[in-house]
Amino acid sequence: MPYVKSHTRRDGARVRAHYRKRRRAGSASTARRRRGSRSSGVNLGVGLAVLGAVALVVLIVDFVGRHPYWSAFVVALVLMAVAAVLALTVRERGRQRAEQAERDRLIAVTDVMSGAAFEQWFARLLAGSGFRQVRVCGGSGDRGADVTAVAPDGRRVVAQCKRQSAGNRVGSAAIQRFAGTCREIHGGELCMIVTNGYFTNGDGVHLARRLGINLVDRQSLELWAWTGRPPRALA
Repeated sequence: MPYVKSHTRRDGARVRAHYRKRRRAGSASTARRRRGSRSSGVNLGVGLAVLGAVALVVLIVDFVGRHPYWSAFVVALVLMAVAAVLALTVRERGRQRAEQAERDRLIAVTDVMSGAAFEQWFARLLAGSGFRQVRVCGGSGDRGADVTAVAPDGRRVVAQCKRQSAGNRVGSAAIQRFAGTCREIHGGELCMIVTNGYFTNGDGVHLARRLGINLVDRQSLELWAWTGRPPRALA
């Protein structure tokens, strides 16, 4: 950008002159040198990596050509090690699943769960009881359908899970809301509300009976989790 500077000439006259600032050549050249050094460093690293890979391949090919039997032995050892690792991984996962299933048999584990964890727990219970296509879909906007599945007899299952703290009960309002969405919105053929607590007696319970909505309270859920067999009304 130009700027104005005033000065006095020898004859005493006051004049103003326009000047343009000069860029410092040193800073631009320094930046270019830095970028060049970085790019050259990256290129050098890539080149060394490629040379190292090529050298390694050459050494392997040379070793196989000179010692075919030892090469086959090494390959066999590597395959055996991979197979052993896979077997240990499968065994460990099986052990973890067995321990999880043993913990899931106890209703007390649900008392310290969050609502989302309770939905996952009930989904595992459904899957372990012969229900298929079990899907956890709870969350904001689920309209009461926390878990869906297909029953062993082919009916579509829609379940709402209510994880309750000690002393709290599922009220009639929650039952009435679910009664209005289970079949009309979610197409449920086997509708249920599952809780680790109990239900309050009232209009909601009577409405559930009239509409064929199954209420699974703590006592029924505990027996289901322990035996792996759902209540008779759900079978």
